[in-house]
Amino acid sequence: MIKFADFRAELTPAVDNLLAMKLRHDVAEPTLQAAMSYSVMAGGKRLRPLLLLAVVQTFRANLIPASLQAAAAIELIHTYSLIHDDLPAMDNDDLRRGQATNHKKFGEAMAILAGDGLQPLAFQWLSDTSFTAAIRVQLIRELANGAGPVNMVAGQVEDMQGEQKTLTLAELKALHRRKTGALLQASLLMGATICALDEKRTAALAAYGAHLGLAFQIRDDILDVTSTAAELGKPVHQDQAASKNTYPSLLGLAGAQTALTTELAAARHALDPLVASTDISLLAEFLTVLAK
Repeated sequence: MIKFADFRAELTPAVDNLLAMKLRHDVAEPTLQAAMSYSVMAGGKRLRPLLLLAVVQTFRANLIPASLQAAAAIELIHTYSLIHDDLPAMDNDDLRRGQATNHKKFGEAMAILAGDGLQPLAFQWLSDTSFTAAIRVQLIRELANGAGPVNMVAGQVEDMQGEQKTLTLAELKALHRRKTGALLQASLLMGATICALDEKRTAALAAYGAHLGLAFQIRDDILDVTSTAAELGKPVHQDQAASKNTYPSLLGLAGAQTALTTELAAARHALDPLVASTDISLLAEFLTVLAK
């Protein structure tokens, strides 16, 4: 049984090293390479790559080396979304991961192009993995579905359109299942594809991912209210200033804390179908991290 802390300490540097190496190799234009690398290598929790790798570690640990490039591809998509979300036309943020946002460092045009470069490069990396053609196609499909106009992009549209009006709790959950949860869920499903899991196990991971995604967003909303910019590495109280719908604004801080506890419990319960035959401790520890 591997502990989450050990797992993260071993695999985060492996993902980081691969990201840095491949960005240098695959992006020839110097300014574009600098802009893309600036945001990708700015740090972050690497939660999405680690979720894919946690599934592989749980079910087919011998495939970890072959899975690193797929995990890195997810981080490219996540970073592209952050670069574009930070733009003046979107959230208009000046700080991300403790440093100036991409458009503040390189200008708006180059920031847009950096995001534009990261998105297709992610799919190029998936197509270049060593898995069978059928698995590569499924990985591409799952990442495109999680990040595309049905899920992550649609969620961002709904988030922007929801400003200045109050959403119901059901509407807010639906929005965040797409905006935040879908890419987290896709990370788990990509791991399931690599491991060739059956429908029952895949469904359990999908349900786990759905609740994990909501828990992650609720926690992020709470931290926006309770933390400082130095602690988060990005501006705080931005959601309130933009009149965004959040869990604390809808439920109050105590209600948001209760909602977080509920989603974390539901995520843990979603793993129950795996318990009889699988050590789920690594996946369960992701929930402990989010509860802090």
